[in-house]
Amino acid sequence: MKNRTENGIKKQRKPLNPNGYTIIILLIILAVIATWVIPAGQYDRIIDEATGREIVDPLSFKYIESTPVSFFDAVVAIPLGIRSMSGIIAFIFIVAGSTAIVKSTGAIDAGLLSLVNKFKGKDAPLLIATIIICSLAGSLLGFAQEIIPFIPLGVAMALSLGYDRVVGFNIVRTSTWIGFAASTINPYVVTVAQEMAGLPIMSGLGYRTVVYVIFMGISTAYFLYYAKKVKEDPKNSVIYNYESKEDQSQFVIQDIGPLTTKHKFVLLIFSLGLAIAVYGIEGFGWGTNQMAAVLLIAGIAAGFAGGYGPDAIAKEFTNGMAGITSGALIAGFTGAIAIILSDGQILDTIVYALAQPLSQVNGAVTVIGMVLLYSVITFFIGSAAGRAAATLPILIPLSDILGITRQTTILAFILGGGITNMIWPNMIYVLSFADIPYGNWFKHIWKLTVVLIVVACMAVSIAYLTGYGPF
Repeated sequence: MKNRTENGIKKQRKPLNPNGYTIIILLIILAVIATWVIPAGQYDRIIDEATGREIVDPLSFKYIESTPVSFFDAVVAIPLGIRSMSGIIAFIFIVAGSTAIVKSTGAIDAGLLSLVNKFKGKDAPLLIATIIICSLAGSLLGFAQEIIPFIPLGVAMALSLGYDRVVGFNIVRTSTWIGFAASTINPYVVTVAQEMAGLPIMSGLGYRTVVYVIFMGISTAYFLYYAKKVKEDPKNSVIYNYESKEDQSQFVIQDIGPLTTKHKFVLLIFSLGLAIAVYGIEGFGWGTNQMAAVLLIAGIAAGFAGGYGPDAIAKEFTNGMAGITSGALIAGFTGAIAIILSDGQILDTIVYALAQPLSQVNGAVTVIGMVLLYSVITFFIGSAAGRAAATLPILIPLSDILGITRQTTILAFILGGGITNMIWPNMIYVLSFADIPYGNWFKHIWKLTVVLIVVACMAVSIAYLTGYGPF
């Protein structure tokens, strides 16, 4: 038989690991097909006088003439998607280039190696500390794309400790994802949603904090359990059979000797830049553009402190950007999906179809349904602000009619809209920064995703039963 060797032993099939771009192209094709199959529909948009934001009129949905997207228009959507994601792409390029300047001085390698040597034999505290810091960045500051350029550093640290790239990805990016999903004061989610619901800003913080602690307790245990299995036997890694074609040098910590005073000065300058960038988000309302500018300045200053001249700094900055080109640009390809669905005018139809069943039930079933609704809608509308504008004007009046507090509805919006970001393939570009194929990642993360969704459903049910408020 074809699948057996001459001795009758069955050969192991080579795992199928399609390229990230292949998966995104398939999703683009499915989006095009959807515009031909799903009827076009539309809500009227109005300006909310209280917030000045454009929102939908929940009673205005109507079916309209279909505008299916052609093959050529779908291809055009790809450069348009890159343009729509230009802010994120620019941020990734600039921060990766700035980090590369610092790394090329040897400061990052020497610092990480010093850290690894200090914690060898007692890895758990280092992993837990990294998880907590990154999750708080997501929960408090709304970090998402901002953490991407630091994924390779987490991977390098994990590999040096004897783990795999998935462990490094978990302690940096996945923990940020989960912190974002259990947002406590995240201004991009909590503030926007509470403004639209007319709730006092930051109200209900105590209960959201409890949910965050539960989420992170479960997730941290899951990450450490997986890390322990990989440490005991590398064959337990979900990427053990994965044959990478990418350059792995970015994940290797070079042994360049002890951490010198110059290295410490370089790290101090870049750390100061990070601190200023983080403070700017909360203190000055900065976004990725201002963060990128601060980190670019910090990277250049660190380069000079490391003994580089202008030409050397420019060279290392360029090398850093070149190394993440594939991952950065795939973000633009994912943007094409949203453009195709919008041009086909089926996004409102999808929202309407998903929201209708909620009006037929009541009580805890409704709020659980809201969590599941947002878990699905996140695939179609990646932006938290976009989800809020498209859905809350529909669900808030519905919750008022059904006797559900608005605070409970906002909690369902926060939790449901964040968890499945870890699993939807339109986030595949993030995985590319750790060179993790999507199929292997799905195998690793789906159980945790299901558990967190169940916990989220329990959390909103308790919120409903206790009248989580103030209203």
